[in-house]
Amino acid sequence: MAPTPCAAATSYSLTALPFTTSTHSTSSPSAIFFAKPTWKPKILHLRTTAAVSIQKETPETERPDTFLRESDDLAHSSSSSSSSSSVRARFEKMIREAQDTVCTALEAADGGAKFKEDVWSRPGGGGGISRVLQDGAVWEKAGVNVSVVYGVMPPEAYRAAKAAASPDQKPGPVPFFAAGISSVLHPKNPFAPTLHFNYRYFETDAPKDAPGAPRQWWFGGGTDLTPAYIFDEDVKHFHSTQKKACDKFDPNFYPRFKKWCDDYFYIKHRGERRGLGGIFFDDLNDYDQEMLLSFATECANSVIPAYIPIIERRKDLPYTEQQKAWQQLRRGRYVEFNLV
Repeated sequence: MAPTPCAAATSYSLTALPFTTSTHSTSSPSAIFFAKPTWKPKILHLRTTAAVSIQKETPETERPDTFLRESDDLAHSSSSSSSSSSVRARFEKMIREAQDTVCTALEAADGGAKFKEDVWSRPGGGGGISRVLQDGAVWEKAGVNVSVVYGVMPPEAYRAAKAAASPDQKPGPVPFFAAGISSVLHPKNPFAPTLHFNYRYFETDAPKDAPGAPRQWWFGGGTDLTPAYIFDEDVKHFHSTQKKACDKFDPNFYPRFKKWCDDYFYIKHRGERRGLGGIFFDDLNDYDQEMLLSFATECANSVIPAYIPIIERRKDLPYTEQQKAWQQLRRGRYVEFNLV
């Protein structure tokens, strides 16, 4: 089946594709435009700004067993679970295992190129592992990074990041912990799609001048697909894998987080979405913490089965210079979304 040139992606439905296969040659992409979504989500992120105090990074020569502070390895569990380790410790373990799994699969798909790794830490605790594979047989550039961060933010930043916090909470610096895995994968072949995923956990300690105040926590993340050319079977496979992961926990997760993804990755001034969506969620803490930790783990573990079969189908397809140019134009939209 001939692919559809992806000019302006829309929301994807598992029951009915909102696009038809183009009758035009793939060397002459046809524009596809869709209606602006009617719902604008309120997305709240903690951004690392000058107002947030985080210590300077220090390069390391070896990977440590953990980037957690010693007191966090078994302490700071903010759930009633009988598990012997904290949510912080188990989330770090999960993202580091996911990084290893994803990088191993990407190297295998490439057949030769290897990731280069940089390890860093911070004196007061925390650190990260950055891995980049570039100019391989399959991957133009692939990055898979994990980080563990300790810092302090002013009460204004905390209230902006978590609007539901108690208005009676005393002002004061708020210590926080954040950990996550983040990745962007750009294949060389224009018929192979770009993939982005990230999964993160955020937790605050009691403000320094309000000991005993309740600790706040939430999960965020998602996985989304951005093709330059649309193959129906690839999109169905990708979304079916996302739905399968979500359905293990709540049948409402996939439609809820799929819509969130569709609306979040919308480029307003162009009236188009960045890609063909996936799932996205943020500030998620309205379910049991153990369940959400398992959900984030399942989502991270679904990245490879959702993506690598598509890469195997598309990585060796012949393409023209014009098709490569179209891929670069669509990547410009990808960068544009991140800038605006």
